[in-house]
Amino acid sequence: QVQLVESGGGSVQSGGSLRLSCVNSGFTHKSHCMGWLRQAPGKEREAVAAIDGDGITNYSDSVKGRFTVSQDNAKNTLYLEMNGLQPEDTAMYYCAAEPSSFCDIVVVGIGTYLGQGTQVTVSS
Repeated sequence: QVQLVESGGGSVQSGGSLRLSCVNSGFTHKSHCMGWLRQAPGKEREAVAAIDGDGITNYSDSVKGRFTVSQDNAKNTLYLEMNGLQPEDTAMYYCAAEPSSFCDIVVVGIGTYLGQGTQVTVSS
């Protein structure tokens, strides 16, 4: 049974940083594309970062250069380091896992397995 549990959200001012964590279990990372999705009120869900079992990453243009996704396999934990946060980054952030040997933000955006979400709020 796939389980994804996020933590680390909160409220920060513009330009601040946060690190999200996602403890995952019930599957092997090698066989899944993992990443982070976000959804702001009134907007469509957006995949922002993806990482495959070999650590190869892919980002949306909206976060490239500011966000970094990583996976600690020893701890079964996925991370999203977010720097230079802006008000437009305000959203509910979800950890995602997709059964797939190919991995990019389109694949992880399918959202077959999602955590419960953690709220990120950035004030100007």
